[in-house]
Amino acid sequence: MDPALQTMINNMPEKTGKSLEEWKQILKEQSFAKHGEAVKFLKTEHSVTHGFANTIVALSKESDDTPNDLVTSQYKGKENLLPIYEKLLTVVTSFGDDVVKTPKKTSVSIIRKKQFALIKPATKTRIDLGLKLKGKPTTERLQNSGPFGTMCTHRVQIISIDQVDTELTEWLKEAYEMSV
Repeated sequence: MDPALQTMINNMPEKTGKSLEEWKQILKEQSFAKHGEAVKFLKTEHSVTHGFANTIVALSKESDDTPNDLVTSQYKGKENLLPIYEKLLTVVTSFGDDVVKTPKKTSVSIIRKKQFALIKPATKTRIDLGLKLKGKPTTERLQNSGPFGTMCTHRVQIISIDQVDTELTEWLKEAYEMSV
């Protein structure tokens, strides 16, 4: 398991008042059609911060998939994209030990206090990197959020590990710094 995620799970009782297993039980007693509804429930009814709420919901899904299983499923048949994914993780985790990676069924949320990036294998040859960069103008490379909608403000399409360059790293760092 990712060390940052394990740390978050270990800190959950102190920070939220309950263990992950206790939160899973609470969510099991409810019925939510969407991920966001369960997150909102934890935030409003239990005063859980967004980062913890998002992680609890993601880890509480019916399947017993571990975060690693979720990532493996995302990249099945797209293994050629894994070096790009891993390089993106190396970049974002270098910003600080408050970066949490939360794998979901089709993407991986990158969270500080709030989500600031989203990594999604969009096709067999491309990763879409969603970024939260409120107020930043779009460019040919830094496009509007496209299919990410309101989850992100911008999207960068990555087809080669070489595209995880200084410019992209600066955008990621800017999104990280804005997510406090």
